[in-house]
Amino acid sequence: MFSFLKPDPKPGANWGERLKHGLTRTRELLNRDLSDLFSGGTIDEAFYEELETTLLAADVGVAATGFLIERLREQARRVSYSDPRELKQALRNALLELLRPIALPLDASTHKPFIIMFAGVNGAGKTTSIGKIANYYRRQGKSILLAAGDTFRAAAREQLLVWGERNNVAVITQQSGDAAAVIFDAINAARSRGTDIVLADTAGRLPTQLHLMEEIRKVKRVIAKAAPGAPHEILLVLDANTGQNALNQVKAFDAALGVTGLVLTKLDGTAKGGVIAAIARTTPIPLRFIGVGESLEDLQPFNAEEFVDALLE
Repeated sequence: MFSFLKPDPKPGANWGERLKHGLTRTRELLNRDLSDLFSGGTIDEAFYEELETTLLAADVGVAATGFLIERLREQARRVSYSDPRELKQALRNALLELLRPIALPLDASTHKPFIIMFAGVNGAGKTTSIGKIANYYRRQGKSILLAAGDTFRAAAREQLLVWGERNNVAVITQQSGDAAAVIFDAINAARSRGTDIVLADTAGRLPTQLHLMEEIRKVKRVIAKAAPGAPHEILLVLDANTGQNALNQVKAFDAALGVTGLVLTKLDGTAKGGVIAAIARTTPIPLRFIGVGESLEDLQPFNAEEFVDALLE
């Protein structure tokens, strides 16, 4: 059996505390430099250059860093700020301006069954994210069915079965290697059972593996045949540890599938949490969920205010 989950570092912690704990590495990197930067001195070119270096080190990215610094420059000119301490709130406001447009919760009530197709590279955390998202919707009283469409990785089916058992939800599997057939059967089963949501796993693949990218396009086409208008959501799962490479993954999978939402996992294991700002500026696809730990409750819908508060506190 698999052992996916580590003990909660703060048993009973609410989401705000979990988020803050999960962003520790990114927050410490940022605040170590920002605390000195905003502690006094003067607002000059050296200040902006140091701020640029700090933001880039947190993987905010060139485009988003340029946006944030320009917002601070505008604020400093408009209000005639001279003390860097006066700009700290301006940085928070600029981050919120950047992130709010992608903080769009997923509405899974528009169709029944509502079919969510998952995609991503190997090791991004697709299957684990499916298990946690199943738990999230189960707590809302939704009925769930899982489709074991990752027919390449030897342990993927078993892993999804374990998640199904943990969440007390059914898992549709096949012995064959045809992912599209598995998901087609799952959709028909969900329709006959009156299931609310289908979560369809797929095998991990690199965008450069053209034959595998064509295969996942086929999966999407088969889903549309099983349920016209589906998949209703295509979630791309990204590993925060990949930093700026996540942008390339978004562009490639979006070009192939038309990605409608993102899941960013493993924020607790990296100091590159600023990549969310890079995504918002460069590829502003809604960020549906973020993961900051390994327990079931450590993956939740993305909220811009909560994220910025946890990051800059």
